[in-house]
Amino acid sequence: MNDVDKLSLPVLAVTSGEPSGVGPELCARLPERKWPAHLVVIGDIELIEERLERAGRALVVRPWQPGMKPEAGVFDVLHCPLACPALTGKSSPKNAAYVLSILDHALEGCTRGVFDGMVTAPVHKGVICDAGIPFSGHTEYFAARTHTPQVVMMLVGGGMRVALATTHLPLVEVPRALTQDRLTRTLDILHHDLDARFGLPRPRILVAGFNPHAGEGGHIGREEIDIIIPVLERLRAKGLNLVGPLPADTLFTPHNLREADAVLAMYHDQGLPVLKHASFGSGVNVTLGLPIIRTSVDHGTAFDLAGSGKADPGSLFAAVELAIDMVKARQRRA
Repeated sequence: MNDVDKLSLPVLAVTSGEPSGVGPELCARLPERKWPAHLVVIGDIELIEERLERAGRALVVRPWQPGMKPEAGVFDVLHCPLACPALTGKSSPKNAAYVLSILDHALEGCTRGVFDGMVTAPVHKGVICDAGIPFSGHTEYFAARTHTPQVVMMLVGGGMRVALATTHLPLVEVPRALTQDRLTRTLDILHHDLDARFGLPRPRILVAGFNPHAGEGGHIGREEIDIIIPVLERLRAKGLNLVGPLPADTLFTPHNLREADAVLAMYHDQGLPVLKHASFGSGVNVTLGLPIIRTSVDHGTAFDLAGSGKADPGSLFAAVELAIDMVKARQRRA
């Protein structure tokens, strides 16, 4: 028996996300592939059944409970009841608590070992906030729920892995958030998880500068001199393989990326436009630093496409594939 044969079948929770968006219908397309994993969709079972019918999938929808094994022709759903009917393309804040309950069920299952990891379909931050529930995103929500002091958002796609030193902040707040302590912890998490969850020992990480031309020696800003360079020097002394700070406008060239395992951008719109240009529709969002495995689609709820049958499941499929790979990498290390 080889090492692959020894690996157990991963059990993954797939959250169906905002019920009026494309999430449920993307989940209904999961049976288009034969997955080397047991997928359990979390959401309202009648909603999922209706989306399966629209997708032309004649499957038995089974109310799933822990311990159930996968069966051919059976689509497993962990039922969470909607608060009110979900109108395609028209969201309601009344279902905000429902959306969060889906996330809580997935998280509880992961922390209890019922699920080996989770894959999340898109939610709408504004709809949840309109219900009076402060919510800035999956990443921050799972960090708070698991009492994780810092997590790292990384997107994978187009042959790149791009992590962020800061995430969903107004640009005016980014300089204040970018501290030596935060940058150190970000790079430590990124280095650790690239090794532990992606099987990349001593990963080579390219680090972007903060200012144009990486500050031009302090003539176009001092963040590189005061924050980034001291952190990189300390971490290199500990053995981390870090290159930079590099000017962001020339960092994403084939020559630079050829030998890189990941890139660390200083803020959201510094790194993600490049990656999404190369991979939109097939990219994956990964949360590093959590005690669980979590991947997600790289797009939003797409209310304008909901119910049209035109939503592309590529990103969800890629997120499932990556979650399976991460679970297997963890199993190999165990």
